[in-house]
Amino acid sequence: MTLDTKQHLLIVEDDKGRREFVLNASLYSIGRDPRCDIRLASQFVSRRHATLVQLPQEDGTFYYRVVDGNLKGKPSANGLLINGRKLQAHDLQNADEIVFGPQVRAIYYLLNRDEGTPVPPDEFDITLISPNMVGRPEESAS
Repeated sequence: MTLDTKQHLLIVEDDKGRREFVLNASLYSIGRDPRCDIRLASQFVSRRHATLVQLPQEDGTFYYRVVDGNLKGKPSANGLLINGRKLQAHDLQNADEIVFGPQVRAIYYLLNRDEGTPVPPDEFDITLISPNMVGRPEESAS
């Protein structure tokens, strides 16, 4: 049995902004209810909107499955859109997008732990150019 060298990360965006959750427990409840493990701030989200379940793989690692509703089989009011498709359950892959409702979504990342500090891609990432990096016009006119 090998040690899982992957880090499971869920980035949630809702009415409260953007939050990151490192996943390592076997079960997470997701929804509006204050008792949920991952609480979503939106009136369009069910109290118990979805459940994340950790499942083992043959190589000793694990993966997460997202399931609509609670574990007792009660579905959410609006369902789940995963990568644009309405699904009852889905085995999460890197960069999967889960939409819970208007303006409420989560992105799942599966990162290698040995790559240092994991930094998911930032859609607001900007590269600044120093004036020294750009050639001056008088240099190229020779």
